[in-house]
Amino acid sequence: MKVIGLTGSIAMGKSEVAKLLRQRGIPVFDADAAVHELYRDGSAARTLRSDSGFAAAVRGTGVDRTILSKLVQDQPARLQRLESLIHPLVHQRRTAFLREAQASGARLAVLDIPLLFETGADREVDAVLLVSAPAALQRRRALLRPGMTEEKLDLILVRQMPDAEKRLRADFIIDNAGDLGDLGREVDRVLAALTAT
Repeated sequence: MKVIGLTGSIAMGKSEVAKLLRQRGIPVFDADAAVHELYRDGSAARTLRSDSGFAAAVRGTGVDRTILSKLVQDQPARLQRLESLIHPLVHQRRTAFLREAQASGARLAVLDIPLLFETGADREVDAVLLVSAPAALQRRRALLRPGMTEEKLDLILVRQMPDAEKRLRADFIIDNAGDLGDLGREVDRVLAALTAT
């Protein structure tokens, strides 16, 4: 089974590509969804409750993401600490997903990880699939999101590796400058290349 890392900066269309892959029968692990589930199901609460820097965000068996966001806002060291606590939990779920995909006979399994290169997870996959679009289109799409501002977007983009660098490091690039039909054709093109080897 080939393990493919799917990535792309904010508003590039990575989530839409993940959806298209699932529609084509490819198992996809969503790292962001795993984090949100950890915050809901009590797993992260147990871990964060024992850390004085994050205990205030724990509410019963869940984690209040609004409070957590405020605790790490503009504090890179605290954000790194949070990631060091949560990433091992996500890794456990990712490992279980890959075992299940392998057992089901899947030829491909996709790990949807927004910060794939930034976290070094690209070293754990067989190939990297990047979703990319022109910067002006990315910015326009991002600013349509509820609650998004120019300032917030700039803060997010600073944390992400520039798209140009990701393009140099990716094995496959999906161009998402067109419409959904174009995107579907791009996905099919890459899937054909991935399954041919």
